[in-house]
Amino acid sequence: MFKEYLKIAVKNLRTRQLRSWLTIFGIVIGVFLIMSLLSLSQGLQSTVLQQLKAVGTDIVMIMPGSMSDIVTTMMGGVELSKEDLEVIEKTPGVEVVIPNVYKGEVVKYQNKSKTAILYGIDLRNALDVYINDMGMKIASGRWPVPGKREIVVGSLVPTDIFPGMKIDTTANIKGKQFEVVGVLKSLGSKQDDSMIGLDLEIWRDLTGEREGAPQAVAKITEGYSVDQVAQDIKENLEAQAKRRAGRGGESAYSVLTSDAMSGIVGNIMGIIQVVVFAFGSIAVLVGGIGIMNTMYTSVRERTREIGILKAVGAKNSTIVLIFLIESGIIGLVGGLGGMIPGLGLAKLVQLYGQIHPVFYIEASVTPGIILFGLLFSFGVGCLSGFFPARSAAKLKPVEALRRYE
Repeated sequence: MFKEYLKIAVKNLRTRQLRSWLTIFGIVIGVFLIMSLLSLSQGLQSTVLQQLKAVGTDIVMIMPGSMSDIVTTMMGGVELSKEDLEVIEKTPGVEVVIPNVYKGEVVKYQNKSKTAILYGIDLRNALDVYINDMGMKIASGRWPVPGKREIVVGSLVPTDIFPGMKIDTTANIKGKQFEVVGVLKSLGSKQDDSMIGLDLEIWRDLTGEREGAPQAVAKITEGYSVDQVAQDIKENLEAQAKRRAGRGGESAYSVLTSDAMSGIVGNIMGIIQVVVFAFGSIAVLVGGIGIMNTMYTSVRERTREIGILKAVGAKNSTIVLIFLIESGIIGLVGGLGGMIPGLGLAKLVQLYGQIHPVFYIEASVTPGIILFGLLFSFGVGCLSGFFPARSAAKLKPVEALRRYE
């Protein structure tokens, strides 16, 4: 019986092809927006969380400023002082403190000059932390020797910044020659993979940044609670800041564990996905209104047909089901038509992101997203067609037949 209802619904859609396709197009636009943006946001979340998982669970990041204003803090030039770094180092449970320092400088290589981000590596005290806890691995060559003018470059430096750069060649930085001794494996970020690392002390001499750091990373000693040590670091820093408040000391600090950073990223991306879904849903809602309008028009045009069906014994539920199938098909076809180009666009953005943007963006195309897109569009179609279907079912056979005699 359902097969017969399906045939009737398809026949009615084919009879009014132009109107049907215009209605479907309204759903296509909304689903296209939802699928493309949802796929990209889900992929971005997975990429960022994957990078965070590469960081050891016994690592905490310390930054000046509160989390409520973290963007301003990171962009505003506020730094941890030398005294702050010493307080962190003296906190019980802290094995080693690594200043996270970087600065843009002009680098010359084989008659080419480009600005690159240089960062200092504490080769003497924390090389094992970089390797084992921060996911920094050598792809070819070796790590620089402490105290020597040697550099290790990100995976994109020999391909994008200085094409053809090779190990055992030299680069000029601020009038000094540095030997290229190693190339790192990709860290998953264009920014990180485009940076150049050198010994921390040489970095400080080269840049003139003798003290402090924008952020710092602390490795927690085995056996200590990471959360408790993180809390102790925060309290110690804020206590010191209060003591020096008369000298303009910073009173707020953010101390983030690996789990906390993952949670923050997850929450932020969750909000982004909700916003994406909300904007896309507006377009789908407009398409749903189009379906409702089309179905009401169809009811008016098919009043006599409805009267004949009811006269030969069709139940109200049968009339409702026929119109719901029809509106559901419109939603489903529109969803499929929007999903395919939407996910295709997301994949194109991913492909483009592998070459040009700052971050690697992986478009997430999972069975869950596909199923959600189809069910969502089908549900919108059925919901939009419910009221017209109920209106059709309430028609009395005699009145319906008399109206178009």
